[in-house]
Amino acid sequence: MKVMRLKKPGGLDNIWCDSIEARAPGAGEIHVRVHASSLNYHDYIVVKGGIPTPDGRVPMSDGAGVVEAVGDGVTEFKPGDAVVSTFFPLWWTGEATPELIAEVPGDRTDGFASETVTMAAKAFTLAPNGYSHAEAATLTCAGLTAWRALVVDGQIKPGATVLVQGTGGVSIFALQFAKALGATVIATSSSDDKLERLKAMGADHLINYKSTPDWGAAAKAFTGGRGVDHVVEIGGAGTLNQSIVASRLGGHIALIGVLAGFAGSVNTAALMGNQIQLRGLFVGSREHQMDMIRAINVSGLKPVIDRSFALEELADAFRHQESGTHFGKICVEF
Repeated sequence: MKVMRLKKPGGLDNIWCDSIEARAPGAGEIHVRVHASSLNYHDYIVVKGGIPTPDGRVPMSDGAGVVEAVGDGVTEFKPGDAVVSTFFPLWWTGEATPELIAEVPGDRTDGFASETVTMAAKAFTLAPNGYSHAEAATLTCAGLTAWRALVVDGQIKPGATVLVQGTGGVSIFALQFAKALGATVIATSSSDDKLERLKAMGADHLINYKSTPDWGAAAKAFTGGRGVDHVVEIGGAGTLNQSIVASRLGGHIALIGVLAGFAGSVNTAALMGNQIQLRGLFVGSREHQMDMIRAINVSGLKPVIDRSFALEELADAFRHQESGTHFGKICVEF
């Protein structure tokens, strides 16, 4: 079976193809023929060497495929089931602890850039009904992050106003979930063409943040001056002040990315004075994922996939991600 490995110290030119033998599942494990993975910013940092890993690490945190065999004691899955991985294999339910989030495939342990894996059954859930393997693979990180931001942490209600930033996987999922839950969505991007695509997906108000640098005030104006209820913040320090401006009194900002900067000046007086809830989050639990998939099965929501690559083209897939031209998720299928 083919597997892609990362040579220390990392870098796209240090991704290479190897072969492995399939391992039969032990007690509590399942053997999965993996058919797809999807790219996340976290995976990009790993392969670029920003998160050091042992020599030969198999990257990629997301994986979807078909169960080929189950070990003793496994009753939740059977051969032939379509499954999708969880981001934190040890975090099943409840609050996160350092121990429960200690393992991440493709980072702390080998990941899903592999045609076959044998892992604990609890490291997977069933995939949504009717999803392709590539579509299912987009849920592990990006889909679940957007779901947790709005539903689990944000406790979104119908009629809420949601601000989403850009056209990456998390932002598009947030738009889709928000619309499915009866919210009004304000979307930002630096590209008018991408904004038109967001409009076609249901975005109610559009802001080009390059031509409108004070986009926080523009977003607030769309609400009649009340402010938005939820911001899905992917920029970090570089955009957080504008998100604070956009928010209503007592609004909620879900900090899920740092694409515009790891550190910087934040208007803490405005954050405090407007009683804004700022909460960082990093994906979610297995229970969160199962709840999300039940909702997807009811709504029929489908992810947006920009482009798929072959497994051996993993480095090229990351180069496409680097270009910033994608709209939605980038996948590898094999």
